[in-house]
Amino acid sequence: MFQSLRYSNIFLRLGLATVFIWFGVDKFINPQYWLSAWVPQSVLVIVSKFGLSGADIVYSSGVFELLVGASVFSNIFIKIFSVLAILFLVVVLFTFGVSEVVVRDFGLMGGFLALLFWPENRRY
Repeated sequence: MFQSLRYSNIFLRLGLATVFIWFGVDKFINPQYWLSAWVPQSVLVIVSKFGLSGADIVYSSGVFELLVGASVFSNIFIKIFSVLAILFLVVVLFTFGVSEVVVRDFGLMGGFLALLFWPENRRY
């Protein structure tokens, strides 16, 4: 069977980048959906005290997801963005709890953990 760490890394990064870029772009295309379906009322109350709106949260999340996707795709600052993505997914998990939708984040966290612990400076 054909095996290669190089190709494994590329496929892992492309899969994770696709998910994060997809969701990041969708937050700009459908911000109202994300605001009404995914931003808890308690978060809206908290951010309003800082002069921010729910849309600001959705757009900020979209920018963050696009940055993570770009980092993972380009293999630049991948360790930093892997840690940030894991923290982001943990916050999502604790905010929404485990459900049939949020459970996908366990797989994403596993992928980012794999990138975080991927050996550096290794010949493939």
